Amino acid sequence: MRTEHDFLGEREVSGDALYGIHTLRAAENFALDYRLVHPYLVRAIILVKKAAARTWEQLGVKPELSQAIVAACDDLLSGNGGTIREFVSGSNPFIVDALQGGAGTSTNMNVNEVVANTALRLLGKEAGDYTACSPLDDVNRGQSTNDVYPTALRIAAIELLRELSAECAALQESLQQKENEFAGIAKLGRTELMDAVPVTLGSEFGAWAQAVGRDRWRLYKMEERLRQVNIGGMAVGRGIPAGDAGASLFRRYRQRVIETLRDMCGIGLAAAEYPMDITQNCDVFVEVSGLLKALAVNVSKIAGDLRLMNSGPCGGLGEIRLAPVQAGSSIMPGKINPVIPEMAIQVAIKVESNDYAISAAAGRGDFELNAFGPLIADSLLGSLSLLCRALVLFRTRCIDTLTANASRCAALLEASTAFAFGYVPALGYECVSSLIARFGEDSAALRAALEQEAAQK
Repeated sequence: MRTEHDFLGEREVSGDALYGIHTLRAAENFALDYRLVHPYLVRAIILVKKAAARTWEQLGVKPELSQAIVAACDDLLSGNGGTIREFVSGSNPFIVDALQGGAGTSTNMNVNEVVANTALRLLGKEAGDYTACSPLDDVNRGQSTNDVYPTALRIAAIELLRELSAECAALQESLQQKENEFAGIAKLGRTELMDAVPVTLGSEFGAWAQAVGRDRWRLYKMEERLRQVNIGGMAVGRGIPAGDAGASLFRRYRQRVIETLRDMCGIGLAAAEYPMDITQNCDVFVEVSGLLKALAVNVSKIAGDLRLMNSGPCGGLGEIRLAPVQAGSSIMPGKINPVIPEMAIQVAIKVESNDYAISAAAGRGDFELNAFGPLIADSLLGSLSLLCRALVLFRTRCIDTLTANASRCAALLEASTAFAFGYVPALGYECVSSLIARFGEDSAALRAALEQEAAQK
C-alpha cells in the first residue's frame, strides 16, 4: 500500500495501482455498478494527454518528463500489446463508473493518474512519487477537464461514426445485392398491412437500400460538425487571460496542440471559432444522436418487415425464409424465431431512448459548463457502438443469408385482388370496386369479369 493525499485528507492506495487518490474517491462516490467509461473515450483522452505533452516538449517545458509522458501514453494506447479496448477489458486501471458527477472530472483525473504512474515506472520511480511526475501539474499541464473531455468526446464520436458509416455502406450493398437477386420475383404489395398492388420482392429490398444510403450520407457529413474542438480553452473556453503569468507561453501551446492532436488522431480537427461555445453547449451531440435515431428507425422498420415476411412457416406470410440460427423454443420442437431482426429492433429502441437521455442532459447545462457530459458521452458512444455491432450481425446473419420463397409470393399474389388495380384506368374506380365486392373471394372469376367489362368498353 501507499499513502496519497489531496486537500480532503489522506487515503491508502494499493501499491501496484496505476490510479491514485482522486480515482479512488470517484470510484467510491459513483459506485453504481453500471458500466465503466467507454474505451473509445478513454483512448481519446489519452491521445489528448499525449498531444499536450508533445507540445510542451516542443516548447521546451520539462522536455525529458514530457517525453516520458508521451511514452506512457503510447504504452497505454498499445494496451500492453493490444488495443485500448483489450487493455481496458483486462487489467483495468480505468475504474470510474460512466455516470459520474463533475462533468467528467473524475474520468480526466483517472487518466491523469494512470498516465503519471505509468510515466513514473518508465522513469524507474515508484508509483505515487508525484514530485517526479504530477498528475495535475505535469500530465494535466495547460488543460482542464472542460476542454479535454469535450475534445476527446468529439474524437471518439468521429472514430465510431466512421466505423458506423462503413457498416451502413456494407448493409446498403447487401440490400442492393438482394434487390438484384429478387428482381424477377413478383409479390403482393401491402399498405397498412392490407393487400395493395403488385410489386417485386427486389424492389422492397431496393427501397430499404435507399433509406440506409441516406443514413450513410448523413453520418458521413456529420463528422464536419464534430471537428471543431476547444482544447486550450481550459475552464470556460477563455484560456489564460492576457497579462497573467505564462500567458505568452500558453498562447503558443494553444496554437500548436491542435495541430499535434490532428496529426496523432488522423482527424481534421480545427480550433473552435468560439471555444466558450464548445465548452458549455452540447447541441452538436443532440444533432448527432438525432441522426443515429434516424438510422435506428430505418433498421427497426426493415427488421419489422422481414419479421412479418418470414412469419409462419405455415400460418404466416412465408414470403422469405430467414436462415435458422438457433432453436426457438424450450418446449415446442422445431420452432425457429426471427431472433436477429428482434435483436435489431431492440437495439433501435435502445438508441431511441439514448437520444432522449442526450437531449435531456444537453438541455440541463448551466452557464459556462454542462455538468451532465458523462451521460451524454455514455449514451452517444453507447448508441454508436451498439449500432456498429448490430449492423454487422443484421447484415451477416440476416440479410446475407435469407432466401426468397418465390412460390409463396406467387400464390399470395394470385389469391389477391391486386391485379384489379390495372383495370381502373379503363373501367373506372366504381366499376372495379363493385366487381371486387361481387367476386373478390374468387380471383379467377374476378379476372374474368374484369376482362368481360373491358372488352365491352
